[in-house]
Amino acid sequence: MNRMIFFLILSIPVLAISWRTLFNIKSHGFYRFFSWECILWLFVSNYRYWFDTPFSVNQTFSWIFLIISGYLIVAGMILMKKIGKPENKRNEKTLYQFERTTELIDKGIYKYIRHPLYSSLLFLTWGIFLKNTSIELLIISVLSTLFLYLTAIFDEKGCIKFFGDKYIEYMKKSKRFLPFII
Repeated sequence: MNRMIFFLILSIPVLAISWRTLFNIKSHGFYRFFSWECILWLFVSNYRYWFDTPFSVNQTFSWIFLIISGYLIVAGMILMKKIGKPENKRNEKTLYQFERTTELIDKGIYKYIRHPLYSSLLFLTWGIFLKNTSIELLIISVLSTLFLYLTAIFDEKGCIKFFGDKYIEYMKKSKRFLPFII
């Protein structure tokens, strides 16, 4: 019961942040919301185990994934701000200000992966899952991964619409989430 209350309380800001995308199934934000909710459920389920058995295999991989997640979010955001030139020229209501990039970013981490921020959320999902694994949380982690995959698909459709052939060429040179893999 406490877990559900904790989840509902923490869901309020996620809902407030995502409100404008919840009614547009073609928006990448629609699917991202559900991934965030899955990650939130993982967190409220596993926060008590964050430092249990610190040198176990699960905890070691968990921390590696969480560190990678942190790196990807920082590296991605720095380049979005530095190169992406977020402007109001893109008045797509489903985009946050920092997402309204007007320059295609294909340097740094973006040279290898198109979605470092979503990749960060993937590593966050599996890093939290590994804190204390269960079938229930495995299903939630798989759902989060599926929602992030759909988020990336719909985000790419929007990028193709805005950047055109330049983005299609970029897609041929980069991977979606993991360098040289996928």
